[in-house]
Amino acid sequence: MSRPGRDDAPDRLYTVTQGRSRSGPDSPFDLVTLIVAECEPGPGMQSEHTAILRMTEAPTAVVEIAAELRLPVSITKILLSDLHAAGRVSVRHPRKAAVPDPDILEQVLVGLRNL
Repeated sequence: MSRPGRDDAPDRLYTVTQGRSRSGPDSPFDLVTLIVAECEPGPGMQSEHTAILRMTEAPTAVVEIAAELRLPVSITKILLSDLHAAGRVSVRHPRKAAVPDPDILEQVLVGLRNL
């Protein structure tokens, strides 16, 4: 039984990705990668590409794009790869939090214990 509201028909997904089942091996995308549109949608573009460009005017995570399009993440990554190869989107990876110095953490712990 399919989930209500989802259009995961294999023939539709095959058409959307032009028969591809995965993005390239050097794909820069993971679930939290931020995507930013570099241009406006153009005439004759695939509807999913147009939707992606509209929703990524501000940085948007891959997983959010997939949810909004109601497509599997793997299919969304293929569409994003197409746009990235054409220079229509840029890819930003979230910054990793700086790892605090263990000595500073120990000093804070000692200070808290002394309170």
